[in-house]
Amino acid sequence: MTTERYNRGWEKLMEVDGTGGAKVIESLKDISPDLGQFVIEFAFGDIYTRDGLDLRQRQLITISSLTTLGGCEPQLNVHINAALNVGLSPKQIVEAILHCAPYAGFPRVLNATFVAKDVFKSREITVQNQQKDSSD
Repeated sequence: MTTERYNRGWEKLMEVDGTGGAKVIESLKDISPDLGQFVIEFAFGDIYTRDGLDLRQRQLITISSLTTLGGCEPQLNVHINAALNVGLSPKQIVEAILHCAPYAGFPRVLNATFVAKDVFKSREITVQNQQKDSSD
């Protein structure tokens, strides 16, 4: 039975994650379909549809949260793709990850950066970042 909450969540999931989100939900069908439903209804039907933040802001927060948690590389992959889908630039994504270094540490930031690098490569995106001059 599909509810309005599920439909709202599915539409938002498709808007943000597209086929990546659909693949995640599909991958749960044989092991935990309820988890897929929770992702759709709660995360995307209730949280992502709230007022107060736009989708770009939500993705920056999500990338930062997943970076600081560590061990979330598959989810980072999906959400870095989603960030690009909703209009964030590669530079903004890299800066959000880099901003986590003082709070989460270099290993987690390095892992997240390598996920971003893989996503950009798979989407044939070149990142033009300049190294900060140490005299600044």
